[in-house]
Amino acid sequence: MTTDLTEQVLAAYASTPDPRLRELLAALIAHLHAFAVETRLTPQEWLAGIEFLTATGQKCDAQRQEFILLSDVLGLSSLVAEVNAASDATEPTILGPFYLAGAPQRAMGEQIGRPQDGSPVLIRGRVTGAAGEPVAGATLDVWQASGNGLYDTQDPEQPPFNLRGVFVTGLDGRYEFRAVRPVSYPIPTDGPVGDLIWRAARHHWRAAHIHAIVAAPGYRPVTTHIFDAGNPYLDSDAVFGVRDSLVRPFRPAGPDDPPDVSFVTEMDFALAPA
Repeated sequence: MTTDLTEQVLAAYASTPDPRLRELLAALIAHLHAFAVETRLTPQEWLAGIEFLTATGQKCDAQRQEFILLSDVLGLSSLVAEVNAASDATEPTILGPFYLAGAPQRAMGEQIGRPQDGSPVLIRGRVTGAAGEPVAGATLDVWQASGNGLYDTQDPEQPPFNLRGVFVTGLDGRYEFRAVRPVSYPIPTDGPVGDLIWRAARHHWRAAHIHAIVAAPGYRPVTTHIFDAGNPYLDSDAVFGVRDSLVRPFRPAGPDDPPDVSFVTEMDFALAPA
């Protein structure tokens, strides 16, 4: 009986004009039905799931995307990034729920945060193509949380676009900017995703990182992170976002480094052709 019902539903969507949508719907229906049969899903559990998704949507607003957070803690965001990763390019990882479009373009080497946000760090490197050629005019859209573990959209004490900025590479593909050494922070737990985390007896801490979206004409953009090698949550990041290739040491600044920074790290980004 259940097999007949599944086939009936699949047949109802078999004539979907868009071929990709038809493929996605067929796989989604088949897997959803198989999940319900395998787990012998009860009406009460089905309703609880509906209520959970409803509450997730109600928690979303212009500055917070609870559905992305849900996707993150289930590992789906990280999996989608892996499936779509380009070979011979920097590994992608999750976007996260706190990306904010429209960050200001800043001058090479400029500071994106305030002194009270944390220990100043110089981040520098190159953007290249997969073959190693420098990519001039590439943009790095970067953002991070403050030392209190909050992004500007979470913290009314921070000015708009604090710890956010867009930088453009020079003719040699090089970039540099000043930020603060990232800290571990808890993902938001004041919504339905937080309830899920507690019921699963999981911790809610992210490994310390700085976000970056690197893009250039003629190349595939990459959404990625720079992780702090000294952080204790690299092996248990709450959203499964850590990639070994993205982990970098934040070394203490030395006599040959600028006097206004406490740490220095270097990160090169490689882009695949579009």
